[in-house]
Amino acid sequence: MSWRALAAAVVIVVLAACSGDDEQGAPGGTAAVTDGGVSTAGPATTERSDRERDDDARDDDDAAGDDDDDDDSDYDRFAVDPLPAPDAADVVVPEPAERVTCPTATTTVADADGLAAALAAASPGDVIELAAGRYDGNFVASAEASDDSPIFLCGSADAVLAGEGPKESGYVLHLDGAASWRVVGITVRDGRKGVMVDGGVGNVLQDLTVTSIGDEAIHLRAASTDNAVLDNQISDTGRRREKFGEGVYVGTAQSNWCTVSDCEPDRSDRNVVEGNVITDTTSEAIDIKEGTVDGVVLGNSFDGSAATAADSWVDVKGNGWIVAANTGVAAPEHGIQVHEIIKGWGSGNAFVGNTLAVDADGFGFDLHGPEGSNLVACDNDVTGAAEGISNEPCR
Repeated sequence: MSWRALAAAVVIVVLAACSGDDEQGAPGGTAAVTDGGVSTAGPATTERSDRERDDDARDDDDAAGDDDDDDDSDYDRFAVDPLPAPDAADVVVPEPAERVTCPTATTTVADADGLAAALAAASPGDVIELAAGRYDGNFVASAEASDDSPIFLCGSADAVLAGEGPKESGYVLHLDGAASWRVVGITVRDGRKGVMVDGGVGNVLQDLTVTSIGDEAIHLRAASTDNAVLDNQISDTGRRREKFGEGVYVGTAQSNWCTVSDCEPDRSDRNVVEGNVITDTTSEAIDIKEGTVDGVVLGNSFDGSAATAADSWVDVKGNGWIVAANTGVAAPEHGIQVHEIIKGWGSGNAFVGNTLAVDADGFGFDLHGPEGSNLVACDNDVTGAAEGISNEPCR
């Protein structure tokens, strides 16, 4: 059995024993659906959703302290045995993900009301094309499609979804229980959060421009699995709260599981974050939370010059992730970190073939997971790290 298969097996067994129920409810309430699973809700521009109110509660909770340092015995039941560090010879870096090409449009929209109506009526096989222009509001997509018949939402970077402002509430684009959507090419800006995926499965977010965001740019949470975040331009986050200005955020901090995932781990597993250019984020370029497994961070580019509320480009707290072929410049302190927030988590991860121009006071790889349980391969190219390549030996 490969180390990745072993990782998945261990985590699934332990979490299943802890949860007693594999059904994942929607956070903050149940999404309204009609026949075919299509939400009838339009853009949430006038009434705040339960999730938006929950975000305020989470922010207040997080503001009390750094969730990376929490030691909450209530979560000891989710402890696992640390996964062994993979052998470098056994690590297989995945091939690049398949990119999406938008088909001929079945529906073309040119204003916010038209977009809201098209999202609410979407069904498998639809191709929604946005004409160039500005679409003001917070927009929701909830239809479930399949890989054989996905739903496309496509446009150029001149098709701009704009929220109510970085310091206001809401998600500019919310994939709420959506499955097999292909969101391609458009700009998302001027919201408290950019693209939020809750309970989303098999979605692709590709070639987006996400900028001028109050908190995080793209967030996969509430058991969002098997999604791909590809080739996006992400910048200018943290305009409301620097601490929450991540570029890509996967999962949920354990201190918020009772808000998001019914006091169970947020199993946002097997997600791929690949080929993104992430700059001017005030917090981590990529933040991977405890409870997530078997994801891939591949071929991304980071610039940490604006990171005032983080001490690394990437922070991994999940298990069995592959972090490979990424490049970074101007680290805030360290290049890539691992943390063990819950016992046994932050283990079994592999860091291979990254090129890190740290140029800061810390390590290239600063590992605080279970000792010896993560692989820093010796093929990583680390320069300018005052404390050295890693606080654990490369192998």
